[in-house]
Amino acid sequence: MSKKLKAAIIGSGNIGTDLMIKILRKGQYLEMGAMVGIDPKSDGLARASRMGVATTHNGVDGLIELAEFADIDIIFDATSAGAHRHNEVFLRSHKPSLKIIDLTPAAIGPYCIPVVNLEDHLNEGNVNMVTCGGQATIPIVAAVSRVVKVHYAEIVASISSKSAGPGTRANIDEFTETTSQAIEVVGGATRGKAIIILNPAEPPLLMRDTVYVFSELADQDKVEASITEMVAAVNSYVPGYRLKQKVQFDIIPKSSPINIPGLGHLSGLKSSIFLEIEGAAHYLPAYAGNLDIMTSAALATAERMAQSMLSA
Repeated sequence: MSKKLKAAIIGSGNIGTDLMIKILRKGQYLEMGAMVGIDPKSDGLARASRMGVATTHNGVDGLIELAEFADIDIIFDATSAGAHRHNEVFLRSHKPSLKIIDLTPAAIGPYCIPVVNLEDHLNEGNVNMVTCGGQATIPIVAAVSRVVKVHYAEIVASISSKSAGPGTRANIDEFTETTSQAIEVVGGATRGKAIIILNPAEPPLLMRDTVYVFSELADQDKVEASITEMVAAVNSYVPGYRLKQKVQFDIIPKSSPINIPGLGHLSGLKSSIFLEIEGAAHYLPAYAGNLDIMTSAALATAERMAQSMLSA
């Protein structure tokens, strides 16, 4: 396709820079219009300038002053939850038609997991990419939910301390709250819980995610097949996404039910899923799968939106 939509990235840190490189290398319906930061000495702004991308270190105020702003259709916000709330209002006041992809836990718009519910939100002005743990694990919860009713899902995301920058560390509370809510809203669980672990191991370990899903009794082969199919779907845009080992099942009998806060004592099927995410190393190290899955999911979302807009 010859015509592409222009995108701007707010946030010239690790996530924003990795996303820029992905768009420059892989964009089918998108091309870079501008890179926005607040640190004039940031590596992200320097790289963008070297690659011929318009830049500003004056934040969103500087963005609207760029000549390129008139042609921007899609904006990625890779700042923080608090900053995004301001940016959304400010940018919308200058250009109401913008599509904004939110990579912070602000959750102004609906939660978006590309393989689960992207098609439902193509016309939204703002979509939220949940969190790295959410992008990795909610597809698995949804895979079980499409087979059987899920009472409870708990996810544990373990990431390298070195891949957790200032933005990630500042948003830990929002991470757990946003991910827990999205497990229910998008994953389909009646109750959800999220835990994040920053692992200081050296050398840094790849991102690992454990998903515990407690559901009604179901055919284990069907549950496993649904999970395997979902892993392949996520892998189509996150090549380093994979099952670490076979899905494990435990039947919880009525004689020994599990007590789930808010739900009471329940019996059924417990499915344990173990994931590993290796980054593509476009800009970030391969161990930073937590950041790679966010930028990959954001790009997949924006590409599909751009495709829809161009074909309208």
